[in-house]
Parts: sequence; structure tokens; C-alpha cells
Amino acid sequence: MSQEQPQRPQANQFPEATENHASDPGLVLDKNAITIGEALETSALTRAGDKPLDQSDAAAIQAAEMRATGKNQTEPGGLGAMAQSAATRNTRTMPLQKTTLADVVSGAREKLGADKAVTREDAERVIGAELRNKDDMKTTPGGVAGSMAAAATLNQKTKSG
Repeated sequence: MSQEQPQRPQANQFPEATENHASDPGLVLDKNAITIGEALETSALTRAGDKPLDQSDAAAIQAAEMRATGKNQTEPGGLGAMAQSAATRNTRTMPLQKTTLADVVSGAREKLGADKAVTREDAERVIGAELRNKDDMKTTPGGVAGSMAAAATLNQKTKSG
């Protein structure tokens, strides 16, 4: 059984947009666009969802929550706080009792204080947060950063297509 090697995000990972979607309210309100909550929930369905939540996952979830709410801090008792608590607890917990990524991000749409469509800028912030908290500077395949990047790419293609 082979395992995928984590990939470093490339500077050109996202297709170039012809317009600035970050300030485009149509993307935020587009009913067909993938939201941050949906992207987080998607990461629970991948192989990464079964891995114990670590500090890099918590940082990525916190960044995603801040992008969804538009605030510069995580909400007390919110999804980011839950992720940070689980990551800290996992450092002191036996392997079979660790909280997984899926445990935290399942139902993310309901757990987030607000939600919006994923943009390229959102994905870049989440990728940066995950990378800064990984010793090997690689994102987890199918993890939070990967799901956000995929959602941003799909949203850009849908919007421009």
C-alpha cells in the first residue's frame, strides 16, 4: 500500500484570474460557489480526515475561520478554538484517543459563525498558515489547505467559465 508524498505548493498553483475576485460580491453570494465551510468538511472525507489533528491543521482551520468571518481573531468556542484545543490535547494523548481532523471539521458549516465562497486569497492564507506550522514545510494531501486550494480553483473556473 503506497502513500502519497505531501506536495509543496507552487507559486503558480492557482490559475491566474483576469479580475480581482476578493472584492467581487458576486463570488461571495454565488449559490454554486464552494464555501469555506464546505471545503473544511471535504477535508474530513479524505484520507487526511483520519489523521490526528496537529498544530498545522489547527492553524489552517483558524485561518479559514478568520477568512470566513472576516475577523482578525478566532471566535472563543468557535471552530478554530476547538481545533487549537484538540491539537494541544493530542500532544498529551495516547494514539487511539487522539482527536482526528474529521472530528473537528465535520459539520463545519454549522460550527462557523459565518461562511463565504472560497477565493484564491482565502486559500493562500490557509496554505501559509499550514506551512508555517509544519517542520517539513509541506501541506497534507487532502488536508485543510489542499481542500481550500481545490475549492478556490473550482470557484475561479466556475466564475470565469
